[in-house]
Amino acid sequence: MRPQNLLRMVFALTLVLPVLGCSRDAGTGPVEVKWDRVACERCRMVLSDRKHAAQIRFTDPGGRSRIMMFDDIGCAVVWLEDKPWKSAETTEIWVNDHRNGSWIDARKAFYVGGQLTPMEYGLGAQDEPASGAIDFERAVAHIWEIEKRFNLRGANVREQANLREGQGEADQMRDHSRPAFEHQH
Repeated sequence: MRPQNLLRMVFALTLVLPVLGCSRDAGTGPVEVKWDRVACERCRMVLSDRKHAAQIRFTDPGGRSRIMMFDDIGCAVVWLEDKPWKSAETTEIWVNDHRNGSWIDARKAFYVGGQLTPMEYGLGAQDEPASGAIDFERAVAHIWEIEKRFNLRGANVREQANLREGQGEADQMRDHSRPAFEHQH
């Protein structure tokens, strides 16, 4: 190989390799959000609230790790409902800690009510127990109660998913007939 060609190849590699190294996705965990630029996968609002956003990481049918962004944990839960991989071991749900904005595992988080959130589900996640906080399962029930009351299109998503799974809505809602948090007047 001629010295000029070798020099060109080395120069090209010094430009390309750092870019390849930085763009590699770890395949697990949350990713950096481009705040005020990326839209919620469900409602299409721009993600700007750094204390109530969520991410879902899943493996698509082609075996690739994919990430969807949401402005509120409620949007993430409703969007995930009719996905065939919603309960897969590889499906991860991440949510911001409402106190400091750090990413925490949504299924292990504790949720407190009374939060001002982008889509008004009212739940703030945190990684420590708190008085009156609920677990992920009860947070999901709360989200579906809000959908049932205020968003018929969203509630229909759940009914359709249940029909596909061969279960009636009554089976799914048996233990979740009341919202986790009632509004105080």
